[in-house]
Amino acid sequence: MEFGANAIWQKAVALAVQAAEFIESLTEPPRVWQVAILVLIAGLAQALAWMTGPRLDSWMREREGLKLWQMRTLITLRQRLRGVFFVMLAWAAVGLLMLWSPFPSRRFLVELVATIASAWVFIGLGSQLIRNRLIRRIVRWAAWIYVTLLFLGLVAPASAFLDSLAVEFGSFRLSVLTVLKALAVTGVLLTLARLISQGAARRIGSNQDMSPTMRVLTVKMLQIMLYGAAFFIGLKAVGFDLSGLAVLSGAIGVGLGFGLQKVVSNLVSGVIILLDKSVKPGDVISIGNTFGWIEALGARYVSVVTRDGKEYLIPNEDLITGQVVNWSHSNDFVRLDINFGTSYGDDPHLVRKLAVEAAASVNRVLTNKAPVCHIIGFGDSSVDYVLRFWIQDPTDGLTNIRGNVFLALWDTFKAHGIAIPFPQREVRVIGLPEDTGTGLKVPTGLDPDGQSV
Repeated sequence: MEFGANAIWQKAVALAVQAAEFIESLTEPPRVWQVAILVLIAGLAQALAWMTGPRLDSWMREREGLKLWQMRTLITLRQRLRGVFFVMLAWAAVGLLMLWSPFPSRRFLVELVATIASAWVFIGLGSQLIRNRLIRRIVRWAAWIYVTLLFLGLVAPASAFLDSLAVEFGSFRLSVLTVLKALAVTGVLLTLARLISQGAARRIGSNQDMSPTMRVLTVKMLQIMLYGAAFFIGLKAVGFDLSGLAVLSGAIGVGLGFGLQKVVSNLVSGVIILLDKSVKPGDVISIGNTFGWIEALGARYVSVVTRDGKEYLIPNEDLITGQVVNWSHSNDFVRLDINFGTSYGDDPHLVRKLAVEAAASVNRVLTNKAPVCHIIGFGDSSVDYVLRFWIQDPTDGLTNIRGNVFLALWDTFKAHGIAIPFPQREVRVIGLPEDTGTGLKVPTGLDPDGQSV
């Protein structure tokens, strides 16, 4: 590993000399008053931003129904308000200087600063497409530095200086310039891949000809291909030798096999779930003690939302290896059973008829699949029945519909005098020959207080 110390020093000195010459040129008389104009423009831009900023804030608060991207654009514009005013005033000054003097030297500095400021504003607005805050800041500052060096004519010496900061291992050479290029190209490609995948996901998600599982699988496969292609194309574009990654990928594969067995198992299980269509978003499932509907299918887990608002993240492997009750796998029809009993003195034919009518009167109970009621046995104190009915909206809950049917049964039976028996106990005391005058007979050998005589 070698560092070219002399080459680095020479490049740094050359870059510093060019920067010093540019700064020294600013002290020439034709450019001193241009610097004064730029200072005045900066002050006016700051004053305009102070005056219009609060009004823009009030206007934004009054806007209703704006989409998220529209609101983010307005907020970004509000944050760059001073820069926008500076660019507008600077280009206005360039136009006035062109009318005043045809010589480019009379407006060179103002035009240069206006061009750089314009590029800064556009970069600041465009960087909002990057959601990650850290990456957004890195890309923004890198682009600002690059365009500044570009318009100042310092790209070549700065590139030579960064290229001299290199590490060499035999025939392999890695410089700071190469790393920066790789980061910039890969960042741009990843951003484009994200935008394309989001647009494609919206189009695929609205395609009703595809099943929900196929839509999710297609989107995930598309994202993997786009992000993978962006990463490798970015590395290849700046001259990285991808053959060296073969050894690294092999080592990663061994690590995945030993250290990340569960993670890989969940990933593979997620792909299997998407392919066999056993569960899909919107299905109502029961797994263990968890009952709810599937909100989303992730790469590692399935999101299940219960009736009480809890969201369970169940690993994909559990859905492959465990027993899962899918209430809406082939259709949304669900049959529910409730058991009840009536007195032996009630007509069972009437009880069955009233039970069916009571169930049919509940809103969510289907009428095209009529409820039925059957006798299932003769119990110790009641005739036992089962009432079966169908619903088509299990996501709205099962306990509540059972409760509504029970209430309908109660009201119907009460209106028609049908008795619902409950356990009763009758205590008989045997051997009471004597009457105590209180209506109770005391067994022989006991006094009225129940004590032995």
